[in-house]
Amino acid sequence: MVRGFVNARVYQSFAPLRMAEAFVVAGGRIIYIGDTDTVENIVRILGGEIIDLHRGVVLSGFIDAHMHLLSLGIQLKSLDLRGVASIEDLKRILKDFASRSRMKWIVGRGWDQELFKEKRFPTRWDLDEVISDRPVYISRVCGHVAVVNTAAMKMLGFENIRDSNILRDGRGVATGLIREGMVSVAWQKILSDMPSEDLAKSVLDALKYVASQGVTTIDVAGCDLRELTIILNLWSMGLLPLRVRIHIYTEVFKMLREAGVRPPFGDEHLKIIGVKLVVDGSLGARTAWLSKHYSDDPQNMGVCITPPEVLEAIALDADSIGLQLAAHAIGDRALDVVLLVYSKLSLKRHRVEHASLVRDDQLAVLEKLKPVLVVQPHFVISDWWVLNRVSIERSRWVYRFKDFIDRGIPVAFSTDSPVESLNPWETVYAAVTRGRYEEVPLYSYTKDQAIPVNMALHMYTYGSAYALNEEDDLGSLEVGKLADFIVVDRDPLSVDPRELRSIRVLETYVSGKRVWP
Repeated sequence: MVRGFVNARVYQSFAPLRMAEAFVVAGGRIIYIGDTDTVENIVRILGGEIIDLHRGVVLSGFIDAHMHLLSLGIQLKSLDLRGVASIEDLKRILKDFASRSRMKWIVGRGWDQELFKEKRFPTRWDLDEVISDRPVYISRVCGHVAVVNTAAMKMLGFENIRDSNILRDGRGVATGLIREGMVSVAWQKILSDMPSEDLAKSVLDALKYVASQGVTTIDVAGCDLRELTIILNLWSMGLLPLRVRIHIYTEVFKMLREAGVRPPFGDEHLKIIGVKLVVDGSLGARTAWLSKHYSDDPQNMGVCITPPEVLEAIALDADSIGLQLAAHAIGDRALDVVLLVYSKLSLKRHRVEHASLVRDDQLAVLEKLKPVLVVQPHFVISDWWVLNRVSIERSRWVYRFKDFIDRGIPVAFSTDSPVESLNPWETVYAAVTRGRYEEVPLYSYTKDQAIPVNMALHMYTYGSAYALNEEDDLGSLEVGKLADFIVVDRDPLSVDPRELRSIRVLETYVSGKRVWP
């Protein structure tokens, strides 16, 4: 079916800035973009249809280069604890949610101890006060720390396990706080207790929500076997409304390797493109691996989750068969390890996820190796406390997006959803304003790292397509490329920066077909 889209303000690309007023789609790709008269003539000759976009603003669909699909789907129906200001409020909200939920586990996400008036982490005893007969699991906003109640501790068998990621008080009693590897163990237990049909519905719900936000391609940055199976089943039934790219966890990689599966695998809708590696934790949990001690925890430099020798072995194996690596490195010490490993690989376009803390000397190495830095600009606002962690002396190392761009280091934007809101306009707003209007302390020291709107949009479209090795098909609206685009209610290049986060997506198209609303 040939379709001509007219009566619009079309942004073909943002760097360079190029515009048009109409375009033609056939076979899922753009075959002409330019003026209205030519579009109408082409459509008339080919017997297609004209679609009036009613003066809407059109831009390439957003590409979220790092998110977590199943976690987002579960989050959409779980307890949202973002912005909760005290442990007492948390308990009140938790009790109310539990009274309405019929699920075996009470699951929530989003609390941040930095916001609590009590200025401490919640414990199992806090949760026990309101729920003692059902297992409760609520994770910090970063997902690297969680707290469980006593019922969950018993169900998970954590009370008698001695592990540094099961935190204990001065008496040696488990507090209910867990981190990193034990968070993964608990999460897998929760998923195993959920019916398969519920998990599949969660993924479908998440995909519909993603489309409603104007995101036409996602990268599931860390996919285990259970989630991969769900996505593959939906793909085989033709139920994926948008494009899904996947970086599998190392356990799945080893299984597929043994089964003889080799890239490329998939089609335009679904592709397994690489392997996710986790080198350290998060700044919020104080588990990001730093080269110097945390300013607010002088005995702590964070943790190394994947030993360097293990990281190198997996990286060499994946690289040898053409799979892209996506290495989670938030702290600067973790980045040192990743860059050393990447210097030994043959492929050029591997990725660093987050790159939150980057020293000056590391910029030169990044400029030479040119891995794609997949960053999350909204961390600038959410991590308003970051100077407490790293001090003013290290402030210029934090979220230095403009330095990356100015040095020609490839950058892609993402949300790490559900860690941050999947709404791309929140991300664009954060990249452009850097917490100026929220009076985030980091702004005063790094306001030079703010970037223009057009560059933020470029990184969220073409930049993210480049991260997926798909810039020839995605990331801008050009002849021959896939017709993935959105229509929004106002021009992002014309509004006050404070209005960016309130821009609304009116329609979302994939291959020229409307997938939302």
